[in-house]
Amino acid sequence: MLNASIVSFLIDKIQHLSGGLVYTVVALLVFGEAALFIGFVLPGETSVIVAGVVASQGRVNVVVLCALVVVAAIIGDTVGYEVGRHYGKSLMTLPILNRRHVELERALDGLRRRGVIYVFVGRFTAFLRAVMPGLAGMSRMRYRRFLAANASGALIWGVSFTLVGYFAGSALTSIEKYSGWATTSLLVLIVVALVSYHFIKKRRDGASVATWELEHPSGDSEQSAE
Repeated sequence: MLNASIVSFLIDKIQHLSGGLVYTVVALLVFGEAALFIGFVLPGETSVIVAGVVASQGRVNVVVLCALVVVAAIIGDTVGYEVGRHYGKSLMTLPILNRRHVELERALDGLRRRGVIYVFVGRFTAFLRAVMPGLAGMSRMRYRRFLAANASGALIWGVSFTLVGYFAGSALTSIEKYSGWATTSLLVLIVVALVSYHFIKKRRDGASVATWELEHPSGDSEQSAE
């Protein structure tokens, strides 16, 4: 689960990396979010926003960073799609996924009903971003359809979150002329905003799961009706 200590650690480490390592670390984190399911622990937009702040300081090129994030997201999701297509049923038995069985079933239901639209929208939700490629592969969605929706979502998501960090960092540069503690203040605000968003989203997801369970009675009740 994402918490303040993880976000603070990530911000501190990326802030102190060289330009080349910033590119490498962010690309690996974005790639691994869906390909390796690390999105359950560390949503990729956190690293992207922080890298955007680094770009505002002139240590990495913001255009290159945007392109790298988008490409890493597309490739990572393609790997996740193939993993789901070949090993989806086996992966569903893993403890980290089995604990979220209800949410996964709800996501599969949404994928069956909305198809590529659900793939596109899923890019902007931490949980769905981590599992959607694998679920799309498991459901045998055609790769061309998946790629079109996934690439569109990755383009908007990658550029948007990179620029959020970039413009936040640009504002910081102006403020620093007048107050030396601006850097710390901005990073604290970013941490608070990200952590608050995480817990609000988690609460909303819990409410959605409860609603879904009410709308879809358990298999036991169906068997008893038969």
